[in-house]
Amino acid sequence: MKPKVKIIGAGLAGAEAAWQCARHGVEVELFEMRPVRSTPAHQTADFAELVCSNSLKSDSENTAPWLLKEEMRRAGSLLLQIARECAVPAGHALAVDRVAFAAKVTEAISREPAITVRREEVSFVDESDGEITVIATGPLTSEALAGEIARLSADPSTANPHLYFYDSISPIVEADSIDMSRVYMAARYDKGSADYINCPMTADDYGRFYDALLAAQSVEERDWEKLNYFESCLPIEEIARRGRDTLRFGPMKPVGLKDPRTGRMPYAVVQLRQENLRADSYNLVGFQNHLKFGEQARVLRLIPGLENARFLRFGQIHRNTYINSPALLRETLQMKAHPRILFAGQICGVEGYVESIATGLMAGMHAAALALGDEIAPPPRASAFGSLTHYVTHADAKTFQPANITFDLLPAPEKKIRDRKERHRLQCELALKEFDAWLAGTALAAVKP
Repeated sequence: MKPKVKIIGAGLAGAEAAWQCARHGVEVELFEMRPVRSTPAHQTADFAELVCSNSLKSDSENTAPWLLKEEMRRAGSLLLQIARECAVPAGHALAVDRVAFAAKVTEAISREPAITVRREEVSFVDESDGEITVIATGPLTSEALAGEIARLSADPSTANPHLYFYDSISPIVEADSIDMSRVYMAARYDKGSADYINCPMTADDYGRFYDALLAAQSVEERDWEKLNYFESCLPIEEIARRGRDTLRFGPMKPVGLKDPRTGRMPYAVVQLRQENLRADSYNLVGFQNHLKFGEQARVLRLIPGLENARFLRFGQIHRNTYINSPALLRETLQMKAHPRILFAGQICGVEGYVESIATGLMAGMHAAALALGDEIAPPPRASAFGSLTHYVTHADAKTFQPANITFDLLPAPEKKIRDRKERHRLQCELALKEFDAWLAGTALAAVKP
């Protein structure tokens, strides 16, 4: 009998984990509850559907997101390969046509003979039968499975086995409803090609927008909700409440976006990023919010160029569930109490699409090694993979918050280097050297993507 792994969830992490198991000769049962049961944020039944943004972050060499993607490429990530095939213009960032991306991932996973797809909700995980299971159900895990995870996590010494934060989705507008005479194309600091639509604001424009935003009605908070926002993805109205100029130092920052028509930097800028390959829709970068739909339309149409905007999607908010990984997981993403159960994706406490795919890749490799009876070793601490999983499993369990990949997670160079670019270059150089050595030393290294 061939070794088998059960994977719950066919989002970014689950799809990548399934692919990694299959390409290493391990059969997979991949469970996805959609379309039998949907979520507050998903709109389709496709695997790896992107719901908040279409950006997979910076592709600039020697940045932390670039380093993580480079390690993923060397480890044979299917989803990163598909992302590049579905890329849309986004300056120095990797952004994708989200519909094409999800469709291609679904097709690749569905046609893989070693993967059996089951469209059903899972509400029970048997930790006693020796089955290897990867839980990659994401931040929108169903209530039934969340209860099951709580049962598996039950330990008098474990405080807060479940945590959560609220995440928001940015609005999308139809391209032909944007008044192009009032905007200009540019990328910040002229990095990459000029692929972003920039809506410039004068001080008066900004003042009108700011006042209207603060006066707008939010969706009512339910009695049982405590709106615990993730600091890196705050709704624009929450940012605005922290001070009149906070938006100008956040999502509306004009620095590096000189208007070619005037030769000057605007007072504030709203950026729009291409949403798909047809370029018929754009999302408002960093404009996630929790306002009522009618209020969104009124306030966002105060932005120059969007006076007659037609909205394909308004901003929304949804609850993201994640586990207290420092108390529950090993660096290999295995549960301490149940080593044949692994977690991957946002539910294990990483934030971001690239990070979710990366942990899915890692969990898939580890699950395959377990199924094949091979030894498992976590990636080196100096690598982006190793630093991300080290944070997730060694942060303070009492104050644990999800994290994106940043240089703050990587070990500082032994020798103090003042020049930041040179410091980052050396960190990336060391990370890739150690990651390559680790990859070559794994029992799975001989299998190529």
